[in-house]
Amino acid sequence: MDPWLIWLIIALVLAIAEIFTLTAALGMLAVAAVVTAGTAAIGLPVPGQLVVFSVVSAAGVVLARPWARRMMLQPRLERFGVEALVGASGYVLREVNNHDGLVRIRGEDWTARPYDESLVIPAGRTVDVLHIDGSTAVVYPRE
Repeated sequence: MDPWLIWLIIALVLAIAEIFTLTAALGMLAVAAVVTAGTAAIGLPVPGQLVVFSVVSAAGVVLARPWARRMMLQPRLERFGVEALVGASGYVLREVNNHDGLVRIRGEDWTARPYDESLVIPAGRTVDVLHIDGSTAVVYPRE
């Protein structure tokens, strides 16, 4: 069997293992095996192939790992779902008191209650969303 074909089989096995483990390390080794398959296809002897595989693998770890780590540790700038509603403003459709209320936030109607249980917010006022508790927006009147 040709050496380049062996390296491609190794790359395929590593790529499949990467799909199941999601570690990125096996993916970098799979890329190194593909590069080595290319060098084997142009006739580089086996010791040279092993050197190419080692150098490309090390370069992948040295170059890609710090970048990937930085991306994983970086805080998410965008918020999704109900987290995105926190800090948004809303319009009171029905008086908001400790037991009942309805506000429109970004075009959607939400049940609401005031942050301060003693507050009563009349219809027509603008409020700020402090947090979402289940399906209820906890709001505070904008001054």
